[in-house]
Amino acid sequence: MTVVIEPMRVDDIAAVHDIERASFSAPWPTYAFRQELESNRLARYLVARDGGRIVGYAGLWLMVDEAHITTFAVAPESRRQGIGERMLLELLQVSESVGAAVATLEVRVSNMPARRLYEKYGFRPVGVRPRYYTDNNEDALIMTTGELTSKEMRGRLARLSAELLGREPGRRESATANGRSGAADGGEVAG
Repeated sequence: MTVVIEPMRVDDIAAVHDIERASFSAPWPTYAFRQELESNRLARYLVARDGGRIVGYAGLWLMVDEAHITTFAVAPESRRQGIGERMLLELLQVSESVGAAVATLEVRVSNMPARRLYEKYGFRPVGVRPRYYTDNNEDALIMTTGELTSKEMRGRLARLSAELLGREPGRRESATANGRSGAADGGEVAG
C-alpha cells in the first residue's frame, strides 16, 4: 500500500462524504466540507490516498494558538492499516507549522481505540462535554496535547514518526496542508 497524505481539494468532497456517511451516524452534509475548503481560512484538511482512491480524511481549525482537530475518519475497509495514525501525525506536524501551541479534540467517551491512539500521541483528558453527540447524547472527552514545541512532544513525534514510517527521526515524508480547508464531527476517529 502506498498511501499519500495531502491537502484536501474540492474535487475530493464526494469521496470524503462517502467515508463520512460510513463513519458517523450524524454525517456532515457535503456543502459543509465545501464551505470549509472555500471559506474558512483557519481550516486545514487532509486526505489519505491509496493510489487514486481516498481512504481517509482529517481536519483542524487554528484558533488563536490552538489547533482544534475537527474531524477524522478512515474508510471502513481501510481501517487498522496505520492510515489514521499517519493522518494524526501529519495533523500534529501541520499544527506546529502554522504556529499552534497545543492541539485539542473531542472524542466519544466510549471510543477506546481512538482514545488510545490520541494518548499515544500525547493527548490527555482535560474535561468532558456532557451529551455532546446528538445521535445518542453521549459525552465527549476533551483531550489536549502538551506544548507542541516542547522537547518532550518533539521527541515523541520524532520517535513515533520513525516507527510509523520506518525511517530515521527528523526525516519527514508528508504533505504540508497549506491554504484553505474543512471540518466535521468533533474529532471522533473512525478508523
